[in-house]
Amino acid sequence: MASVVGSTTEKLSKLDINGESIFSVPNLHKNLSILSPDQIKLARMLVEAGQSHLFQSWAEPGVEDEEKRGFFEQVARLNASYPGGLTSYIKTARELLADSKAGKNPFDGFTPSVPTGEVLTYGDDNFVNFEELGIREARNAVFVLVAGGLGERLGYNGIKLALPSETTMGTCFLQNYIESILALQDASCRLVQGGCQNQIPLVIMTSDDTHARTIELLESNAYFGMEPSQVKLLKQEKVACLDDNDARLAVDPKSKYRIQTKPHGHGDVHSLLYSSGLLNIWYDAGLRWVLFFQDTNGLLFKAIPAALGVSSSKLYDVNSLAVPRKAKEAIGGITKLTHADGRTMVINVEYNQLDPLLRATGHPDGDINCETGYSPFPGNINQLILKLGPYIKELTKTGGAIKEFVNPKYKDSSKTSFKSSTRLECMMQDYPKTLPPSARVGFTVMDTWLAYAPVKNNPEDAAKVPKGNPYHSATSGEMAIYRANSLILRKAGGVQIDDPVQEVFNGQEVEVWPRITWKPIWGLTFSEIKRKISGSCSISQRSTLVIKGCNIFLEDLSLDGTLVVNSVEDAEVKVGGVVQNKGWILEKVDYKDTTVPEEVRTRGFRINKVEQLEKN
Repeated sequence: MASVVGSTTEKLSKLDINGESIFSVPNLHKNLSILSPDQIKLARMLVEAGQSHLFQSWAEPGVEDEEKRGFFEQVARLNASYPGGLTSYIKTARELLADSKAGKNPFDGFTPSVPTGEVLTYGDDNFVNFEELGIREARNAVFVLVAGGLGERLGYNGIKLALPSETTMGTCFLQNYIESILALQDASCRLVQGGCQNQIPLVIMTSDDTHARTIELLESNAYFGMEPSQVKLLKQEKVACLDDNDARLAVDPKSKYRIQTKPHGHGDVHSLLYSSGLLNIWYDAGLRWVLFFQDTNGLLFKAIPAALGVSSSKLYDVNSLAVPRKAKEAIGGITKLTHADGRTMVINVEYNQLDPLLRATGHPDGDINCETGYSPFPGNINQLILKLGPYIKELTKTGGAIKEFVNPKYKDSSKTSFKSSTRLECMMQDYPKTLPPSARVGFTVMDTWLAYAPVKNNPEDAAKVPKGNPYHSATSGEMAIYRANSLILRKAGGVQIDDPVQEVFNGQEVEVWPRITWKPIWGLTFSEIKRKISGSCSISQRSTLVIKGCNIFLEDLSLDGTLVVNSVEDAEVKVGGVVQNKGWILEKVDYKDTTVPEEVRTRGFRINKVEQLEKN
């Protein structure tokens, strides 16, 4: 034994490590002989950070040695993936847990007010001008898709990106996004004298849960038409769980040689971009904008051109896409906060924090609707446009770290112990919290029907949503696409479109409009769609119209049934006359019926393709 102690002491002195801290943890001390110098340094860091309990149940040397080395491989990963390492994570956790226990309000000393931004009306001159400017700027943009989540909450076992955004064409979310970016790329490059070869980069942030399946979805579909070199995947690591107010790291219930981990939140996208080196490559290539978006909003790209135009016109460093928000609605409000010491920031304030904050700062009624019928604080939909130059400057200062929060579920009012382990979290939209007051931070509000229909609730949860509130389900998300396309054809092309009928699917009452869909290359902007419709066109409520091609023109079309038009890239096709057939019918499906595929039963309907006219 003396020789083991001697060799251990010698090993520590060679590493210039004071062994006292390690000697105080017997099970670790005994196992030092099997550890590499780097692993011993990590062990010392953990002990000095108050984490010696992690070694409490370790076996004697020679027993489970591989698992012990595996433990340090995990610790090395957790240490490397967090700005400042695990020591910094534990220090921040202790501060935030102390604030949480004391009930400290993160908004103490701040007074809320309505920030400045643009409120757009679809199709007016202002909107059209911003759209044209946005298309011009698109070739200087990068898109970042935050997609670390599985579809379990939706009652779907795959990755959310693989879910169909609508079932008429069967286009999955990732295909819809990529085809929209390619259409933007094409439209933007056409505006350059002599054309241009710019490729708009797409970055996808994945997680352990989604990484392999995202690669598989891309590769098995030839990247949906994108060059594989255009797409980069950045994988987010999880963070250590915390067992108590002292920020003791939680041991995984499944293995005493692993630390329990959970996702850190989509705020990680900033540090991943910073450490990847991509930001400087883009800047050197002359790119100007980074657009962040989330994984299941099938309407988003209808709003992107105008919002990008606003960013460019107003020279915003940060532009948050937003929708009108009813007072006290369960969606965060974009708010300007001014501190008593003069600091200001424009950020998202969660709805359950905004009302009490207003009441505490001289607004006795709290969050109320103004004369427009909506709250003056627009609803945040977590789509951000950042100006690349100032973004790089800010991340160089912060290393990409985003202000974190902790949300422990306490066992009782003493707040001394948790029901289950917690962890630090961060959100992508909290990026502006560290910006200087000189930063230009604004928002762009667009109609909800045009910009926002996320898919995030399973049928059971959606059916419990109080009447009048959005379901945010696969059912409502698909119906919102048909509504938006119907309204766009009404407003841009003067098409006579029958009003919707009310139907109930999966316990959710929704408006069913004609099932109108088109590939993004057909129409990205108001002006482009207006140009492709002429004469007197009409579409009945039971109809389905599918447009797959670029130069397809609707002229005096009367549709009562189903029409599918496919055209190759250069073909110019005129579609008109009377089309009448039995069409495609929506048939109800019970979401509990396991004989039906998941992606169908989460919607509560399937399409029975009885009869159609298909023109190629």
